[in-house]
Amino acid sequence: MKLGILRKHLIQRTLSTLLLFSVVFWSAPLSSLHGQGDSFKSAVGNQSIGQVNASGPIQLPYITWGGDVATFHANGGLQTADDSIFDKQGLNFNMKPGDDFAQQVKDYLAGKTPFLRGTFRMMGMASEIIGADPRTKGVVIMQMTWSAGDHLVAREEIKTLSDLKGKTIAIQQGGPHVGMLDDILNTAQLSWSDVTIRWTKDLTASPDSPAELLKKNTQIDACFAITPDMLGLCGGLENIGTGAEGTVKGAHVLVSTAELSRSIADVYVCRKDFYDSNQELITKFVAGYLRATEELVDMKRQYEAGGSSKYDQVLNMTQKIYGSEVIPVLEEAHGLISDCSFVGYPGNVIFFTQKGNLSGFEAFQESALMLAVSQGYAKEKMGLFPSGLNYQSDTFLKYLSKTKIERQERFRAEAVREEIEMLSSGGELDDKTILSFTINFEPNQTEFSAVQYGAEFQRVIETSQRFGNAVVAIRGHSDPTKTLLDLVKAGLQKGVMKRSGSRGNYSYALKGRPLDLEATKNLAKLIESGAFDGAQEFNPRETMQAALNLSKQRAEQVLGAVSKYASDKGVKMDASQIQPVGVGIREPFIAKPSNLKEAKQNMRVEFRIIRVPAEATNASDFDF
Repeated sequence: MKLGILRKHLIQRTLSTLLLFSVVFWSAPLSSLHGQGDSFKSAVGNQSIGQVNASGPIQLPYITWGGDVATFHANGGLQTADDSIFDKQGLNFNMKPGDDFAQQVKDYLAGKTPFLRGTFRMMGMASEIIGADPRTKGVVIMQMTWSAGDHLVAREEIKTLSDLKGKTIAIQQGGPHVGMLDDILNTAQLSWSDVTIRWTKDLTASPDSPAELLKKNTQIDACFAITPDMLGLCGGLENIGTGAEGTVKGAHVLVSTAELSRSIADVYVCRKDFYDSNQELITKFVAGYLRATEELVDMKRQYEAGGSSKYDQVLNMTQKIYGSEVIPVLEEAHGLISDCSFVGYPGNVIFFTQKGNLSGFEAFQESALMLAVSQGYAKEKMGLFPSGLNYQSDTFLKYLSKTKIERQERFRAEAVREEIEMLSSGGELDDKTILSFTINFEPNQTEFSAVQYGAEFQRVIETSQRFGNAVVAIRGHSDPTKTLLDLVKAGLQKGVMKRSGSRGNYSYALKGRPLDLEATKNLAKLIESGAFDGAQEFNPRETMQAALNLSKQRAEQVLGAVSKYASDKGVKMDASQIQPVGVGIREPFIAKPSNLKEAKQNMRVEFRIIRVPAEATNASDFDF
């Protein structure tokens, strides 16, 4: 994602998902969370159901987002152009702006268009009104992209998602960030009642926007922001606000869809009556769009490698359609395209057909409908239909060139391990940690059953699926007691240590200097330096290495148990995303245990969701 460009398009894209709610939500009490009731119906009003006329050009809505540039390319502009992808498919579209989603729904119900264009959660919020009549029930015919440009910015004291409990969060009422917050709370095992919501009327560029509230009101602990506001609050994804140039001192991105990459999905929905009567047309439309994404991805790569005249034409067309206020220079049109993640043919097949896909249609719809009902956007769950297209037909397989489903692993395993080890040794791991939680085990435990740890295993696989661009580190820890005992005995035997005081209240000195037995990392460095080598009966170096080996073995055992649990559930996991790491005695929960109960608290496996640099990931055409 290119954070330094396209401030305006990000505002426009997010606003396109919000215009629906301006009619109703902006007048609602900002402190309220529930009880929004018939808000979507109120926004749309009473609209009679009309028949779609498919005899001429079909109205096709679009919004301001990079995924729609592929539609422009397929159509050759707003009107289907001769020799364009859609024209060659025998299609004829008249593309219309759809940033006002309430108007989109009105046109859809009235029969002016058979299509809706928006995010999946927008469709969930609209599901009750479009599902009230059999003719207008929605069929999700295609996933276009995943979003990667939305952020939760928090104050300095909030380090991980768990720290959100009891905090006040500013968020635009009814926008796409509502779904993102729902994902975040679920990940942290928090409920909506665990946080205080400060609803705002506006998304951006006003005194009543989340970012402005974080700047002016110290009672606001965190806020949701699109990229331009995020940059103004903290200066960038990896930056911390200094208080200068309008930033908020200590403000930082707690989580972003750059990592939470399976939170906001862009889709097209079709009316059920039109879908049933025009499946060939729908199939060609989807295939044509996917062909356009293939061409667009190739042109983009050529452009970045040295230039592409065809890509320049696409950029010019994009600027002309969206206008110079949104796209003032062509490079920002390139940024618009670069800022979204296309899923292509492979992504659609996986989204709609892969069983056990926790980011697939079934799981995504369930969460979208639960959100719509729980937050009052709908009274009842009225589901959408999944795409029933035959992805094995010649319309797809003989027409598209990038149909390989088995993709390479997302992460470069060795690079990820090096990154985790570097962060641990440099003390920067906490800064890169989005969330962490642990499981404890008995001293001689070698098996981790799903019966005992099923809840934790489920949490791991759900989190890894939501955070598609983050790594899950399984970090094994060992108790330092045996190492400490060997260190003391070796030091006393060698004569390099002195002990004074009485049992239970001993103090130690190493070569005349006080030695703190609770300073574990310092002790580890001394052991590695050879300070205690040479004692005949005791070798803390070997003991510490044995503890490290045991901790890594435990992490690998837990990974194996998680993988088996996922397999038994029919869930496919990316093996490169979850990495076992041995920590040994270096990070004890209790540095100098006085009994077995305390020692057992150090015998643990810790799960950390960690941001890793782009260099640790494998490049791919499509994000699926």
